[in-house]
Amino acid sequence: MSEYWLISAPGEKTCQQTWETLNSTTGKQNNLSTNWKFHIPDLKVGTLDQLVGLSDDLGKLDNYVESVAKKIAAYLGEVLEDQRDKLAENLLANGVDLPNYLTKFQWDMAKYPIKQSLKSIADIVSKQVTQIEADLKTKSAAYNALKGSLQAMERKQTEISIERQFALVAHRGSLLARNLGDLVKKEDFVLDSEYLTTLLVVVPKTYYNDWYNKYERLTDMVVPRSTKLIFEDQESGLFTITLFYKVIDEFKHHARENKFIVRDFVYNEEELTAGKNELTKLATDKKKQFGPLVRWLKVNFSESFTAWIHVKALRVFVESVLRYGLPVNFQSMLLYPNKKSNIKRLREVLTQLYSHLDSSAGTGGGNQQSDVVDIPGLTGLGQTEYYPYVFYKINLDMVEGLQVKPS
Repeated sequence: MSEYWLISAPGEKTCQQTWETLNSTTGKQNNLSTNWKFHIPDLKVGTLDQLVGLSDDLGKLDNYVESVAKKIAAYLGEVLEDQRDKLAENLLANGVDLPNYLTKFQWDMAKYPIKQSLKSIADIVSKQVTQIEADLKTKSAAYNALKGSLQAMERKQTEISIERQFALVAHRGSLLARNLGDLVKKEDFVLDSEYLTTLLVVVPKTYYNDWYNKYERLTDMVVPRSTKLIFEDQESGLFTITLFYKVIDEFKHHARENKFIVRDFVYNEEELTAGKNELTKLATDKKKQFGPLVRWLKVNFSESFTAWIHVKALRVFVESVLRYGLPVNFQSMLLYPNKKSNIKRLREVLTQLYSHLDSSAGTGGGNQQSDVVDIPGLTGLGQTEYYPYVFYKINLDMVEGLQVKPS
């Protein structure tokens, strides 16, 4: 289980007494839960109308901030790929694991000044997390595009490799299918000439003598003695030949009639180098972006998660004031049910302990909607569960299937 219960109850004679009663009833006496005080500072209360309106807004903000934190956590898992087993250790809040942060929660006065109104603090959180979500979209789109290009290039290389393997056993030989850029050199070609060019011709080994005897006479304007064997496999050879541009088409036609196949190839050193290096470049770029992206995700997961817990604190404060009235006098507490089988019993004990706070809550089941419609602040709960005490669940499983256990 990664589920915690954040509750509050009014101070009895003192808030400390409220805490001791809860802890002795559920902790020491029955061993139903492990409990911590949840410290909320003295926030500005505002008017009743403001609190009622803010209660509903905080419910929406709660869901939104949680969703952004979970998006970041899920995307960090995607980015880690084969290191995904390290995801849990990367999901930290202020440098500590999530249960540790939650159970030792301290309000961040620098980020969320308590001298400001509750609405202003909520707006600070909303603006902060909205910006984080926008940045996440931008960064994930850029990284996914690079990752997609790399995967496409890797698939292409795999396909080419498979094609070459098939070509090796094809009756016409692999030289008709393979990438010639791996076989040629700059010195094999006449370059930067206004009139002359070099062609690459695949000649079956059984026709070598025909080639040497005929290539100069297949058309006019072939440079004598210009052919050179630059590569051969088991079935064919790759020859160069130099001729004038104006007779290329005629030469190709006559060569084909004699079973000599001219490969369409233009030597471009920059393109060949780029082609060879593209996969390496993409892999290098991905590696360069990986580290900074992981760091950004870790930092902003922490920012989002801590903002989320502050929203929970705001909700507890607002609902407690609406429930228990002024002056502010309540104790907020965090409970961790020790066993899943204990949940029902723990709920019963809490209901018995706090039933005097609100008779309309009955036994604390989730089917009391008709009895509690007019209770101030209920709309802000964002859930059908209603109990005589303020109650919120906090589930620390930020990624499906990733269990986060208490410290």
